[in-house]
Amino acid sequence: MRWALTRKRGAPDGLWMKCPSCEGMVYRKVVEESHHVCPECGFHMRLSAQQRIEYLLDTDSFKPLFEELESTDPLGFKGKKSYKEKLQKAQKATGNKEGALFGTGFIGNKEVVFGLIDPNFIMGSMGSVVGEKIARGAEYAHDHNLPLIIVSGSGGGARMEEGILSLFQMAKTSAAIKRLQDKGGVYIAVLTNATMGGSMASWAALGDITIAEPQALLGFAGPRVISQTVRQELPPGFQTSEFLVDHGFLDQVVHRKDLRQRLVSLLRYTCADMEPFQKPQVKRHTAKLQAGANADSVKSGK
Repeated sequence: MRWALTRKRGAPDGLWMKCPSCEGMVYRKVVEESHHVCPECGFHMRLSAQQRIEYLLDTDSFKPLFEELESTDPLGFKGKKSYKEKLQKAQKATGNKEGALFGTGFIGNKEVVFGLIDPNFIMGSMGSVVGEKIARGAEYAHDHNLPLIIVSGSGGGARMEEGILSLFQMAKTSAAIKRLQDKGGVYIAVLTNATMGGSMASWAALGDITIAEPQALLGFAGPRVISQTVRQELPPGFQTSEFLVDHGFLDQVVHRKDLRQRLVSLLRYTCADMEPFQKPQVKRHTAKLQAGANADSVKSGK
Protein backbone atom coordinates (compact mmCIF):
# COMPACT_ATOMS: atom_id res chain seq x y z
CA MET A 1 0.00 0.00 0.00
CA ARG A 2 3.03 2.21 -0.32
CA TRP A 3 1.52 3.95 -3.34
CA ALA A 4 -1.42 5.11 -1.25
CA LEU A 5 0.86 6.76 1.31
CA THR A 6 3.08 8.50 -1.22
CA ARG A 7 2.15 12.06 -2.17
CA LYS A 8 1.18 12.28 -5.83
CA ARG A 9 3.62 14.35 -7.81
CA GLY A 10 2.01 17.10 -9.87
CA ALA A 11 2.84 17.75 -13.50
CA PRO A 12 5.48 20.43 -14.09
CA ASP A 13 4.14 23.89 -14.80
CA GLY A 14 3.76 24.87 -18.43
CA LEU A 15 3.19 21.39 -19.89
CA TRP A 16 -0.43 22.15 -20.74
CA MET A 17 -2.23 25.17 -22.11
CA LYS A 18 -5.83 26.13 -22.81
CA CYS A 19 -6.94 26.78 -26.38
CA PRO A 20 -8.55 30.26 -26.52
CA SER A 21 -11.14 28.97 -29.02
CA CYS A 22 -12.36 25.54 -27.90
CA GLU A 23 -11.03 26.01 -24.32
CA GLY A 24 -9.68 22.47 -24.35
CA MET A 25 -6.47 21.62 -22.50
CA VAL A 26 -3.77 20.73 -25.01
CA TYR A 27 -0.18 19.59 -24.63
CA ARG A 28 2.03 22.64 -25.18
CA LYS A 29 4.76 20.75 -27.02
CA VAL A 30 2.24 19.41 -29.55
CA VAL A 31 0.94 22.95 -30.12
CA GLU A 32 4.45 24.31 -30.67
CA GLU A 33 5.33 21.51 -33.08
CA SER A 34 2.18 22.26 -35.11
CA HIS A 35 3.04 25.97 -35.61
CA HIS A 36 0.86 27.00 -32.65
CA VAL A 37 -2.32 25.51 -34.09
CA CYS A 38 -4.74 23.77 -31.71
CA PRO A 39 -4.68 20.00 -32.44
CA GLU A 40 -8.32 19.69 -31.33
CA CYS A 41 -10.15 22.48 -33.17
CA GLY A 42 -7.55 23.82 -35.62
CA PHE A 43 -7.58 27.33 -34.16
CA HIS A 44 -4.54 29.36 -35.24
CA MET A 45 -3.11 30.93 -32.09
CA ARG A 46 -1.36 34.27 -31.88
CA LEU A 47 2.31 34.38 -32.88
CA SER A 48 5.02 36.86 -31.96
CA ALA A 49 6.92 38.76 -34.63
CA GLN A 50 10.00 36.60 -34.08
CA GLN A 51 7.98 33.39 -34.51
CA ARG A 52 6.53 34.65 -37.80
CA ILE A 53 10.01 35.40 -39.11
CA GLU A 54 11.23 31.97 -38.04
CA TYR A 55 8.30 30.17 -39.71
CA LEU A 56 8.24 32.07 -43.01
CA LEU A 57 11.73 33.29 -43.92
CA ASP A 58 14.83 31.35 -44.90
CA THR A 59 17.05 30.76 -41.87
CA ASP A 60 18.96 33.84 -40.67
CA SER A 61 18.06 35.83 -43.78
CA PHE A 62 16.10 38.67 -42.14
CA LYS A 63 17.87 42.03 -42.10
CA PRO A 64 15.82 44.74 -40.35
CA LEU A 65 15.10 48.15 -41.82
CA PHE A 66 13.96 51.44 -40.26
CA GLU A 67 14.96 50.38 -36.72
CA GLU A 68 15.55 53.98 -35.70
CA LEU A 69 11.81 54.81 -35.79
CA GLU A 70 10.11 54.96 -32.40
CA SER A 71 6.76 56.35 -31.25
CA THR A 72 6.45 59.51 -29.18
CA ASP A 73 3.38 60.87 -27.40
CA PRO A 74 2.23 63.67 -29.75
CA LEU A 75 -1.08 64.29 -27.95
CA GLY A 76 0.09 63.84 -24.37
CA PHE A 77 -2.59 61.14 -24.09
CA LYS A 78 -3.96 60.58 -20.58
CA GLY A 79 -5.99 57.62 -19.36
CA LYS A 80 -5.80 54.89 -16.73
CA LYS A 81 -2.32 54.48 -18.15
CA SER A 82 -0.52 57.13 -20.14
CA TYR A 83 0.47 56.39 -23.72
CA LYS A 84 4.13 56.42 -22.72
CA GLU A 85 3.45 53.76 -20.09
CA LYS A 86 1.62 51.59 -22.64
CA LEU A 87 4.52 51.90 -25.06
CA GLN A 88 7.06 50.99 -22.40
CA LYS A 89 5.01 47.97 -21.32
CA ALA A 90 4.63 46.75 -24.92
CA GLN A 91 8.32 47.27 -25.62
CA LYS A 92 9.26 45.27 -22.55
CA ALA A 93 6.81 42.46 -23.36
CA THR A 94 7.79 42.07 -27.03
CA GLY A 95 11.40 43.22 -27.11
CA ASN A 96 10.53 45.51 -30.04
CA LYS A 97 10.44 49.29 -30.26
CA GLU A 98 7.16 49.30 -32.19
CA GLY A 99 4.34 47.12 -33.46
CA ALA A 100 5.71 46.82 -37.01
CA LEU A 101 8.91 45.06 -38.05
CA PHE A 102 10.24 45.51 -41.57
CA GLY A 103 13.31 44.24 -43.33
CA THR A 104 14.66 42.32 -46.27
CA GLY A 105 14.86 38.55 -46.32
CA PHE A 106 14.59 35.48 -48.47
CA ILE A 107 11.68 33.07 -48.96
CA GLY A 108 12.69 30.05 -50.99
CA ASN A 109 15.87 31.89 -52.04
CA LYS A 110 13.80 34.79 -53.42
CA GLU A 111 14.65 38.18 -51.92
CA VAL A 112 11.65 40.13 -50.61
CA VAL A 113 10.78 43.12 -48.48
CA PHE A 114 9.08 41.48 -45.51
CA GLY A 115 6.94 43.27 -42.97
CA LEU A 116 4.71 42.14 -40.14
CA ILE A 117 2.53 43.60 -37.46
CA ASP A 118 3.03 42.17 -33.97
CA PRO A 119 -0.41 41.61 -32.36
CA ASN A 120 1.25 41.59 -28.93
CA PHE A 121 2.25 45.26 -29.28
CA ILE A 122 -0.84 47.28 -28.25
CA MET A 123 -3.04 44.82 -30.19
CA GLY A 124 -1.09 45.44 -33.38
CA SER A 125 -2.70 48.85 -33.72
CA MET A 126 -1.49 51.31 -36.36
CA GLY A 127 0.09 54.52 -35.15
CA SER A 128 2.39 56.96 -36.91
CA VAL A 129 5.46 54.72 -36.75
CA VAL A 130 3.62 51.62 -37.95
CA GLY A 131 2.20 53.59 -40.88
CA GLU A 132 5.59 55.12 -41.65
CA LYS A 133 7.27 51.70 -41.69
CA ILE A 134 4.62 50.29 -44.03
CA ALA A 135 5.01 53.26 -46.38
CA ARG A 136 8.80 53.06 -46.29
CA GLY A 137 8.64 49.31 -46.86
CA ALA A 138 6.56 49.84 -50.00
CA GLU A 139 8.94 52.57 -51.17
CA TYR A 140 11.96 50.34 -50.54
CA ALA A 141 10.34 47.55 -52.58
CA HIS A 142 9.61 50.12 -55.33
CA ASP A 143 13.17 51.48 -55.39
CA HIS A 144 14.88 48.08 -55.28
CA ASN A 145 12.48 46.13 -57.54
CA LEU A 146 11.56 43.63 -54.83
CA PRO A 147 8.21 41.99 -54.00
CA LEU A 148 6.53 43.19 -50.82
CA ILE A 149 4.95 40.81 -48.30
CA ILE A 150 3.16 42.09 -45.19
CA VAL A 151 1.68 39.82 -42.52
CA SER A 152 -1.06 41.62 -40.62
CA GLY A 153 -2.07 41.20 -37.02
CA SER A 154 -3.80 44.51 -36.55
CA GLY A 155 -6.65 43.62 -34.25
CA GLY A 156 -6.57 47.10 -32.77
CA GLY A 157 -7.07 49.05 -36.01
CA ALA A 158 -5.91 52.67 -35.82
CA ARG A 159 -4.21 53.58 -32.53
CA MET A 160 -6.57 55.84 -30.60
CA GLU A 161 -3.78 57.30 -28.44
CA GLU A 162 -2.50 59.19 -31.50
CA GLY A 163 -5.89 60.45 -32.63
CA ILE A 164 -6.20 61.71 -36.19
CA LEU A 165 -2.47 61.18 -36.75
CA SER A 166 -3.11 57.45 -36.77
CA LEU A 167 -5.95 57.89 -39.27
CA PHE A 168 -3.58 59.75 -41.61
CA GLN A 169 -1.64 56.50 -41.94
CA MET A 170 -4.51 54.93 -43.90
CA ALA A 171 -4.00 57.38 -46.76
CA LYS A 172 -0.20 57.33 -46.54
CA THR A 173 0.14 53.54 -46.64
CA SER A 174 -2.44 53.20 -49.42
CA ALA A 175 -0.66 55.79 -51.57
CA ALA A 176 2.74 54.14 -51.10
CA ILE A 177 1.37 50.73 -52.07
CA LYS A 178 -0.38 52.25 -55.10
CA ARG A 179 2.93 53.70 -56.33
CA LEU A 180 4.53 50.27 -56.01
CA GLN A 181 1.70 48.60 -57.93
CA ASP A 182 1.63 51.28 -60.65
CA LYS A 183 5.26 50.45 -61.35
CA GLY A 184 4.41 46.77 -61.73
CA GLY A 185 5.58 45.71 -58.27
CA VAL A 186 4.02 42.78 -56.43
CA TYR A 187 2.38 43.10 -53.02
CA ILE A 188 1.17 39.97 -51.20
CA ALA A 189 -1.00 40.58 -48.12
CA VAL A 190 -1.24 37.84 -45.51
CA LEU A 191 -4.14 38.41 -43.10
CA THR A 192 -4.25 36.81 -39.66
CA ASN A 193 -6.62 36.84 -36.71
CA ALA A 194 -7.58 39.58 -36.17
CA THR A 195 -7.23 42.25 -38.88
CA MET A 196 -9.70 45.04 -38.25
CA GLY A 197 -10.47 48.75 -38.40
CA GLY A 198 -8.25 51.22 -40.22
CA SER A 199 -5.73 48.55 -41.18
CA MET A 200 -8.33 46.44 -42.98
CA ALA A 201 -9.72 49.61 -44.56
CA SER A 202 -6.33 50.49 -46.08
CA TRP A 203 -3.09 48.60 -46.68
CA ALA A 204 -4.29 45.15 -45.51
CA ALA A 205 -6.95 44.98 -48.24
CA LEU A 206 -4.81 46.21 -51.14
CA GLY A 207 -2.75 43.14 -51.99
CA ASP A 208 -2.30 41.99 -55.56
CA ILE A 209 -2.77 38.62 -53.91
CA THR A 210 -4.54 38.45 -50.56
CA ILE A 211 -4.46 35.29 -48.48
CA ALA A 212 -5.55 34.60 -44.92
CA GLU A 213 -5.16 32.02 -42.21
CA PRO A 214 -8.23 29.90 -41.33
CA GLN A 215 -10.90 31.27 -38.97
CA ALA A 216 -9.35 34.74 -38.96
CA LEU A 217 -11.64 37.65 -38.04
CA LEU A 218 -11.38 40.25 -40.81
CA GLY A 219 -13.36 43.46 -41.18
CA PHE A 220 -13.81 47.09 -40.21
CA ALA A 221 -16.24 47.08 -37.28
CA GLY A 222 -16.81 43.88 -35.34
CA PRO A 223 -19.81 41.59 -35.97
CA ARG A 224 -21.53 42.56 -32.71
CA VAL A 225 -21.42 46.27 -33.61
CA ILE A 226 -22.68 45.58 -37.14
CA SER A 227 -25.50 43.37 -35.87
CA GLN A 228 -26.65 46.05 -33.43
CA THR A 229 -26.41 48.75 -36.12
CA VAL A 230 -28.40 46.97 -38.83
CA ARG A 231 -30.63 45.23 -36.26
CA GLN A 232 -30.33 41.92 -38.04
CA GLU A 233 -28.89 38.55 -37.20
CA LEU A 234 -25.70 38.03 -39.19
CA PRO A 235 -25.08 34.84 -41.21
CA PRO A 236 -22.94 32.08 -39.66
CA GLY A 237 -19.21 32.69 -39.99
CA PHE A 238 -19.70 36.36 -40.89
CA GLN A 239 -16.35 38.20 -41.24
CA THR A 240 -14.28 35.03 -41.04
CA SER A 241 -11.67 34.32 -43.70
CA GLU A 242 -13.75 31.40 -45.01
CA PHE A 243 -16.81 33.63 -45.39
CA LEU A 244 -14.79 36.30 -47.21
CA VAL A 245 -13.13 33.92 -49.65
CA ASP A 246 -16.56 32.50 -50.52
CA HIS A 247 -17.76 36.04 -51.32
CA GLY A 248 -14.74 37.07 -53.39
CA PHE A 249 -12.95 39.30 -50.90
CA LEU A 250 -9.94 36.97 -50.52
CA ASP A 251 -7.97 34.88 -52.96
CA GLN A 252 -7.06 31.97 -50.70
CA VAL A 253 -7.32 30.60 -47.17
CA VAL A 254 -4.09 28.82 -46.26
CA HIS A 255 -3.28 26.72 -43.20
CA ARG A 256 -0.28 28.01 -41.29
CA LYS A 257 1.75 24.86 -41.86
CA ASP A 258 1.38 25.38 -45.63
CA LEU A 259 1.86 29.16 -45.65
CA ARG A 260 5.60 29.30 -46.31
CA GLN A 261 5.42 26.89 -49.24
CA ARG A 262 2.43 28.78 -50.66
CA LEU A 263 4.42 32.01 -50.56
CA VAL A 264 7.34 30.26 -52.29
CA SER A 265 4.97 29.16 -55.07
CA LEU A 266 3.34 32.58 -55.42
CA LEU A 267 6.71 34.31 -55.63
CA ARG A 268 7.85 31.85 -58.27
CA TYR A 269 4.73 32.50 -60.37
CA THR A 270 4.52 36.27 -59.99
CA CYS A 271 8.13 37.40 -59.66
CA ALA A 272 10.09 35.06 -61.92
CA ASP A 273 11.40 37.98 -63.99
CA MET A 274 11.99 40.39 -61.09
CA GLU A 275 15.64 40.97 -60.23
CA PRO A 276 16.78 43.41 -57.52
CA PHE A 277 18.15 46.66 -58.87
CA GLN A 278 21.88 47.02 -58.46
CA LYS A 279 23.17 50.03 -56.58
CA PRO A 280 24.87 52.14 -59.27
CA GLN A 281 25.99 55.11 -57.16
CA VAL A 282 29.61 54.02 -56.79
CA LYS A 283 29.89 52.99 -60.44
CA ARG A 284 28.42 56.29 -61.62
CA HIS A 285 30.87 58.21 -59.44
CA THR A 286 33.79 56.16 -60.79
CA ALA A 287 32.59 56.74 -64.35
CA LYS A 288 32.50 60.50 -63.77
CA LEU A 289 36.01 60.47 -62.36
CA GLN A 290 37.21 58.43 -65.33
CA ALA A 291 35.47 60.80 -67.75
CA GLY A 292 37.15 63.74 -66.05
CA ALA A 293 40.53 62.05 -66.25
CA ASN A 294 40.00 61.36 -69.96
CA ALA A 295 39.06 64.99 -70.57
CA ASP A 296 42.20 66.16 -68.79
CA SER A 297 44.25 63.77 -70.88
CA VAL A 298 42.73 65.17 -74.08
CA LYS A 299 43.42 68.73 -73.00
CA SER A 300 47.00 67.92 -72.13
CA GLY A 301 47.50 66.02 -75.37
CA LYS A 302 48.28 62.75 -73.59
